[in-house]
Amino acid sequence: MHKPALPLEGTDTYNDRIRIVLVETSHSGNIGAVARAMKNMGLGNLWLVNPRSFPDEASYARSSGASDVLDRARVVTTLDEAIDDCLLVMGTSARGRKVPWPVMAPPEAAATASRVAADGQVALVFGRESNGLSNDELQRCHHHIHIPSNPEYSSLNLAMAVQVLCYELRMLYLRNLEQGQGSPYLGSVTGPGEAGWDVAPATVREVEGFFEHLEQALVDIEFHRRDNPGQLMTRLRRLYQRARLDQMEVNILRGILSAAQKAAGKASDQPRPSDAQVSEAGQEKGHV
Repeated sequence: MHKPALPLEGTDTYNDRIRIVLVETSHSGNIGAVARAMKNMGLGNLWLVNPRSFPDEASYARSSGASDVLDRARVVTTLDEAIDDCLLVMGTSARGRKVPWPVMAPPEAAATASRVAADGQVALVFGRESNGLSNDELQRCHHHIHIPSNPEYSSLNLAMAVQVLCYELRMLYLRNLEQGQGSPYLGSVTGPGEAGWDVAPATVREVEGFFEHLEQALVDIEFHRRDNPGQLMTRLRRLYQRARLDQMEVNILRGILSAAQKAAGKASDQPRPSDAQVSEAGQEKGHV
């Protein structure tokens, strides 16, 4: 038995207009790996031209939960059958040709495919594991796609090549979402004050209170001497200000300082966060 499929993001969408076509795949496990690569990037329209063996257990085992892509896959006997109703056909090629042909890198190819897919079906064609697409098959393509891999080791596994193209399509899809209704996937979240961060950034007053508390705690545990300070506090200030602390992080740090002072037998005269604040900080997201 094969693993049950996890749901696709959706069907009959723009993504279903991008057709991944595999020509005469020799190893059925590669078909499963391609299905997994496609589903990772939200694609589900797979066509197989005269595969040596499909369906079989190896293909479903390698799909790792993308069995629905395999269930929906169309098996045909010729490339013509796979591309006849398409508006645009693009074939992957790793070799130079005697007659120059329009060649695109993956980002440009994805942008072209995405644009044409608004009006109809687009086929991205991948050849045999051993020798790719034949010259006749490549001549059926409007554009060739070349993945600029390391020239000293340029051979890509079939699923890897599919993943590269599917990733570029995925990024375009997410950018379109972001321009329209907003996408949570692409926007980076690097610190307090940015959309998606869970706690408000600490104010200058809160951070300065922490620095005062930190200095006193270091004195109390005999790590720092005010009569011979050197650059310790300057460097610690630079470190913590670079971190852009949020309010809960300040509470956690001050709770640690208070515990260290207590363990050293020193009563802190620094204002400290309430027990409720420290408890909340300690329990947040599994911290103990």
